[in-house]
Amino acid sequence: MNNVMDARTGDEYRAGYTEGYRYGGCRAVLARVPQFSAPKRKLRVLYVQQGFEAIDGGVADALRAMTEECIVASPDTMLQAAISHCPDLVLVMNALHVFPENHADQIVQIRQMGIRTAVWFVDDPYFTEDTVRLSQYYDAVFTHELECVPLYRQAGCGQVHYLPLAADPALFRPLQVPREQQYDICFIGNAFWNRVELFDRLAPFLQGKKVMIAGGHWDRLQNYESLSAFIHNGWIPVEETVSFYNGAKIVINMHRPTAAGHDNRNSHNVPGSSINPRTYEISGCGTLQITDIRQDLTDYYRPGYDIETFRDADELRNKIEHYLNHEQDRLRIAWRSLWTTRRYHTFTDRIHRLLGAMQL
Repeated sequence: MNNVMDARTGDEYRAGYTEGYRYGGCRAVLARVPQFSAPKRKLRVLYVQQGFEAIDGGVADALRAMTEECIVASPDTMLQAAISHCPDLVLVMNALHVFPENHADQIVQIRQMGIRTAVWFVDDPYFTEDTVRLSQYYDAVFTHELECVPLYRQAGCGQVHYLPLAADPALFRPLQVPREQQYDICFIGNAFWNRVELFDRLAPFLQGKKVMIAGGHWDRLQNYESLSAFIHNGWIPVEETVSFYNGAKIVINMHRPTAAGHDNRNSHNVPGSSINPRTYEISGCGTLQITDIRQDLTDYYRPGYDIETFRDADELRNKIEHYLNHEQDRLRIAWRSLWTTRRYHTFTDRIHRLLGAMQL
């Protein structure tokens, strides 16, 4: 009995020490990151949020830091807010999902008031059936997907700009988390079919490890029974997601497939070349990320230096095994990813680029 208790105490001590060491390294990294600074612009901006907690707060904070006034409105109140505040710019986040059916009519009325408008599509290319139509109503279109830039230009949009996503440092940041939120391996996201195939292949390898898989539709797995103890069905709030990212030794990232079908509205069949927001968000927590490869990944991170990549289940399995057994290798990459993200990939940088592209 005493031997069991001693072993358990030893495991808890090692886990606590490792977590404290990781967190201390993250704090040291953050202390050395140069702060982004840009002069305030004499602008009043109305920001219309969609309700993406992981994105909206970072965009609004960046606008407040770089403009004289930022007014935040909902899709239902944006027209009234534009009438009341007469902003220089109305920036709409995504224009999808929760926006009312008369959204385009509201944009027309706002433009008739002489107010410039811009939309930032951050779900591309998964809803191009909708975004191509909506893009026609704006003065400027921003998209985080490289492949959608020619699509919107061909559709007749006058100003189209590629603007990658980022991480909100107020949310996605290093934390110390309790033992119950610490895992060897973590994946958070819905069970698109490419992800189902991957985890079905990994199922035997994951047995005996501490694993967390969260999101919807994971009952699609053929190996659901053997993986069910790892699965947390349903939506995970952003604050909890941040804790799980921090508590994991390794976070897997896999982009959703782009083909039109049950999960997408991409009848234009636009491929995906750009990295998803999770790439920045995981890295912003100071955790080792192993991601599948998108074309523009190497524009933002260096595989083997501040991020890791995989091409198939076998390579992922081998890299997980390596990094679980080589703590210093794992931590060095995680700390570098944190530095890269805080230095180059926050919404302060992106909004600075957006306002510059609009010559405001």
